[in-house]
Amino acid sequence: MTYHPAHSGILIVLLGLTSLAFGSLTGRPSGGADKALMQKARLRSRYAGQARQILKEVPLIDGHNDTPGQYRHRVNNHLDAIDFAGDTGQLDPPMHTDLPRLRAGGIGGQFWSVYVSTNLKGAEAVQVTLEQIDLVHRLVARYPDDLELALTADDIVRIHGQGKIASLIDVEGGHSINNSLAVLRQQYRAGARCMTITHSANTDWAGAATTPPEHRGLSPFGQEVIREMNRLGMLVDLSHVSPETMHDALDVTEAPVIFSHSSARALCDHPRNVPDDVLKRVKQNNGVVMVTFVTEFVSEEVRQYRAAEKAEGARLKALFLHDPDAVEAGLAVWREAHPAPPVPLAIIADHIDHVRKVAGIDHVGIGSDFDGISATPVGLEDVSTYPALLAELLRRGYSEDEVKKVAGLNLLRVMRQAEKAAANLQRKTAPSDALIEELDKELKK
Repeated sequence: MTYHPAHSGILIVLLGLTSLAFGSLTGRPSGGADKALMQKARLRSRYAGQARQILKEVPLIDGHNDTPGQYRHRVNNHLDAIDFAGDTGQLDPPMHTDLPRLRAGGIGGQFWSVYVSTNLKGAEAVQVTLEQIDLVHRLVARYPDDLELALTADDIVRIHGQGKIASLIDVEGGHSINNSLAVLRQQYRAGARCMTITHSANTDWAGAATTPPEHRGLSPFGQEVIREMNRLGMLVDLSHVSPETMHDALDVTEAPVIFSHSSARALCDHPRNVPDDVLKRVKQNNGVVMVTFVTEFVSEEVRQYRAAEKAEGARLKALFLHDPDAVEAGLAVWREAHPAPPVPLAIIADHIDHVRKVAGIDHVGIGSDFDGISATPVGLEDVSTYPALLAELLRRGYSEDEVKKVAGLNLLRVMRQAEKAAANLQRKTAPSDALIEELDKELKK
């Protein structure tokens, strides 16, 4: 059966009623246990109600969702081929995102990723990025009662106040600008308000977290990209980059940075996560780390499981050099014998706790990566489930004001500060005409 949050709630109630009935039929003493269960149910209901009220007052802003990529890979960007106003959870394979579930989750603002594969290079990467930006514009235009393009922090607040979902565009990967500041500016004019400096592969000017050489930061041209993003008012997104690139960007930037979908490396030693020394600098920079739901990035147990799965895949490829079907069949057998460990919602809250402890409550947000992941935490299966996470934070003792910051106020502050920095820079700085061939020529020698 396809999972639906409503089914989960019904199941909990039915199980509770069954427990009550079973205790009375067997004659076992259940009064104290029943009272404890009822008290827990009342607390869950109270926290859930608080969470939903919070989302009426402030926009929940998710830093990363890959729905545009789903349209491209499933239906070649044909909007009519996916009913976004219907239940995309019934598709095969199911999606995490659609309008009814976004509404159920209380989302107020969404950064839509316009990711293109790092296998695409040069002009082709630029073209596909523009096609994905166009897809977001067309999606917003198709559902005007639910979605509206947002270009500023004030836009988000206004759109949320009108009962709609503010839609922002994030270019996921610096390869999408093809080493051109002019292309960067035109993507900004097309509506992009954020760029992830790298994706999974290095660019010519910035080091990624997961591609050798691992210890690589920003080149002189990469530093100029950060400066030009500051001048435009485009958020500098440091998810996916190496720690060296994180530090180099923090050295250069004149505006707060974001991590649109990353978690705490102290809790899960994945290179995509943020080390504590960087978290401390994010506090100094006044930026925000938007904690992700990617199971491999939040659970050390799952990270190690994925490493073992990758090693098994490499073994099978060596064994069946020219038979990919045999490799896939072997992996299927391995996975059946070694199921992935479950990841509870509480682990996401643990990462939020850690960022709060090291960087402070003003520097943490939410960046799910829904529809860019194949596995989700238990309790956070799709975009309808955000209130459950906020309820868990309330249960842990977060105040309503603190939860509002995590939900969206921190990101709004970052956007406003980036917009202010851009206004100041534009008064004294012209658009950069620097070329990578000029700034990085010493690196070519």
